[in-house]
Formats: sequence, structure tokens, C-alpha cells
Amino acid sequence: MKISKEIEDLVKRALDEDIGEGDRTTKILFPMAKKVKAIILAKEKGIIAGLPIAKLSFKTLDKKIKFIPRVKEGEEVKANQIVAELVGNCAGLLAGERVALNFLSHLSGIATLTDLLVKKVKNRVKIMDTRKTLPGLRILEKYAVKTGGGKNHRFGLFDGILIKDNHIEIATSSAEKSELLAMTPKLKIQVIEELILTAKKEAKKMKVEVEVENYQEALTAIRTGADIIMLDNMKPATIRKIVKFAKNLPKKPIFEISGGITLENISQFASLGIDRISLGALTHSAPALDLGMEIT
Repeated sequence: MKISKEIEDLVKRALDEDIGEGDRTTKILFPMAKKVKAIILAKEKGIIAGLPIAKLSFKTLDKKIKFIPRVKEGEEVKANQIVAELVGNCAGLLAGERVALNFLSHLSGIATLTDLLVKKVKNRVKIMDTRKTLPGLRILEKYAVKTGGGKNHRFGLFDGILIKDNHIEIATSSAEKSELLAMTPKLKIQVIEELILTAKKEAKKMKVEVEVENYQEALTAIRTGADIIMLDNMKPATIRKIVKFAKNLPKKPIFEISGGITLENISQFASLGIDRISLGALTHSAPALDLGMEIT
């Protein structure tokens, strides 16, 4: 993992938030430098992600601290397995402990959930993240998804075109001439077609993705030339029907599904002939991996 200025600043802010004017407890109890050894221990099974960030958290406080990984980034660990060993002044180790573990536990949790889902679909489809990330942590959370074997969707609004339900709603409202024309399926279909054509004209080299909610909208997106079609909260039977329609086309779009996907049903959805599954849960609902630091 390349440590950028953005990541360095992020870690510094986290340390400033936690330490403030200093670790008063350690200063009172151990006013003189005291060299100690410690380990970071996995308390449950999971995929490790964020070792470079944990190391940076300690090194930012004290460059003399030795951080020795005992597993590789992206490696699966078992309960009670040593993840890393540390040697250094107790003040630096105790001051950096919580920030380092917060990053490491959070990112490892994301990588662990991603790995679980990737294994569930057995390489039939790509598992992708979304923009549903914690503010300021997107660069790290998307890194954790990749570490767990997933793929990154667009990083932000700037690097991909995705026509979503609110774009369609706004354009439909603009097209209405009276209350009698309030959102009808026919009007919505026309709007979807117009938005795709406009986006493709202005998109340059970017692929155009559109979110659709039913069979007719999907067919419109296919016929209008959308590069990627997100099938939102659709039932398996409808998805299968859409994929079948596009099967023999000269240029088949990429089919992405989103919404309503769980560990229990993801295998079923992965078998429908779609290309990828995007899940906000990868970053907003992944439980932190239980890790701890122990003085040895």
C-alpha cells in the first residue's frame, strides 16, 4: 500500500483527536522512558488489512518504535494468532495503540466480509463496493475491499457516470406540464432514454451506467446503449428475464445488481448471469475484526 500525503494527514488527525495534549495516565505513571515489547493479537478468524496504517500510527509518534508484521497484508488469521510484534518506549506504544487498532480492526473487518462474499459467489461475478463509506475514510475502506478480493466501483462523483433514481426524478419533474402527467411509466421510460443519450454524447470515454427498477426500464436502457445497467432491488425471475433478452445482442451491456443482497441469497443472485454485485454493506455494515495489543 502506498502511503500518500492524504493518508499521513488522516492518521495525524486521528492521533491528535485521541491524544490531544498528551496521555496523562502514562505520563504520571511512567515519567521516564521505559522500553517494552508488545504484540497485536487476533481474537477471531479474519482477513488482515491495514498493517501499513497501523505501523504509520506508531511511527508518527515515535520513529524508533519497531513494528514487525507476523502475517502478510490480505492473509487470513486464526483466533489467538500474532499479527504483529512491537518494540519501543511504552509512551509511544500506549499512545498509538487505540488509533492503530481502530484502523486495523475496521479495515480488517471490511476485508473479512468482502472475502466471505467473494468466496460465496465462487468467482462467477465481481463483488464491488459503493460510495457508502465513512466521510474521510473512503481511500482506506476501498483499499480494504480490494485487499479482501473485491473490486472498487467509482471512487466518487468525478470518475464515473451513474444515472440514478434522483436524476430520473428531477428530469421527470422538469418534463411534467401539469399534475395530470405526474410520474407515469411511459414518461419515465422516455426520460431514461433521453438521459442515457445525453450522457453518452457528453461522456467522452467514460462508460455510462443507469439504475433501473423494472423489466421495461431495463429494456429501454439496453436499446438506448447504456454501457452498464444497475438492476436495483429486482427479483431473481426478472433479472433472469433481462439477462436472457440481452444474451444474443451484438453488444451486451454489463449487468450489475444492487439492493436486497445478503449472505444467504448472494449465491442465488450470482447464478443469474449478471456480471457484478455492488454492496454498500461492505463498508457501512462490516463488523470490526476483534484485535488487541498486549504487553509481553
